[in-house]
Formats: sequence, C-alpha cells, structure tokens
Amino acid sequence: MEGRPPKETRPKETRPKGAWPKGAWPEDLPVFPLTGALLLPRGRLPLNIFEPRYLALVEDALAAGRLFGMIQPDRSRPALAAGPALYRVGCLGRISSFSETEDGRYLITLTGIGRFAVIKELPMRRGYRRVRADFSPFAGDHDLWPGRELDRDALAARLRPYFERQRFEVNWNVIAAMPAEELVTTLAMICPFAPAEKQALLEAPEGGARLSTLIALLDMALAERGEATRLPG
Repeated sequence: MEGRPPKETRPKETRPKGAWPKGAWPEDLPVFPLTGALLLPRGRLPLNIFEPRYLALVEDALAAGRLFGMIQPDRSRPALAAGPALYRVGCLGRISSFSETEDGRYLITLTGIGRFAVIKELPMRRGYRRVRADFSPFAGDHDLWPGRELDRDALAARLRPYFERQRFEVNWNVIAAMPAEELVTTLAMICPFAPAEKQALLEAPEGGARLSTLIALLDMALAERGEATRLPG
C-alpha cells in the first residue's frame, strides 16, 4: 500500500550555533554500536533507525544537542552484561537532518565531529548504551586536514579493480572533483572492509596516515584476489 512520502524535518535548534566550542564536547554520550559502520570527522553517515532502543536514543539526542557516538562492537573481547564489548575508540556525530516515516522509523544523517576514547561504560538509559568519553587524544580532529599531495592516478589504479570486484557503480568525475580529505573520508566510510580494518581507519592518527592505511587495505584486498595494481607511469 502506498502512503505519503516521509516528511523531511530539520531538528529544532536546542542550543545556539557554536554552543559546543572546540574541546567542550559532553563527557557522557549515548552510543550506537553497529558492526561495520564507520563515522569519521566531517563524514556523513546515513542511518535507518527502527529498533525501539535506538529510536529512544535518537529522540533523546534530538532533545539535547543532537549528539551521539558511533562505535563498533569488539567481538574479540568477552561480552558485557549490556551486550558485546565495545572498541575503545568511537566518533561523535551530530544529527544534521532526519525524516520520520509513517511506520515509525527515523532516516537520519549523522555528521562526524570528532573521535573519542571510551573511559568507561555507564548505566543504560531507555535501553541504549552510554559511555564516558575522552576527546583529548584526538584534539586535531577539529582542524581541517591540510593533506599532502594526493596521487589520484595511483589511487584510481587501485580503486577501479576494487570497485569492479565489489560491483560498485562509481561516478569517476565526482571522485576526481572531491577535495583530498573528503575523498579519503568518503572512501574509508563506504568501502566494505572488515570491522577490524574499519577500526584501523578510524584510529589512524591523522588524515595522511588514514590515506596510507586505506591504500594498504586496497592493496591487501587486491592481492588476496590475485590482482596486481597497475600504477601509472
């Protein structure tokens, strides 16, 4: 049965613009643990929210700064009473847009702000998990990556066979026009790497290191399939 399209809604401003100055993010955060989901500073992550506990998380976030953290479960460690153990580093995001569907889901876009280290897990609230966060190890996340000269031809030489194997349809003109930081962030977030590899991209100390990690992961993926990277030149 067809229904009306979701109503596009912009969250009501609950704080003045700029009310969270650099280095003053809240210490206690709701978190959304999701395997394989990577949010990076200034990246944009679309999410389809339908579980009751995460609907509650989004509702609470909309009422209090629009902020929550994305973090991956760490299956290599023993589970906790609240659920799977969490990796020790996540990324704070801000709900930058959302729509509410007639069947009760939220379709949101979460924009990355900065990474945090988990100090400890806090008692759950309305079924969702919460952590005490330390942003100080990642103070540089608030600064734009000055970048280094990006060898786009060498990167494309890896991306083309990788995307062909993944059956991704790619607009290469869009990729060619992206600024270096946006390109590296987008590729890191959309490439279907394993959870531990996604975590390595998240924890890379800065943009240049993230680019090096991304290239290494692409080379590993191609080597596993017996495909040599043909670099230009």
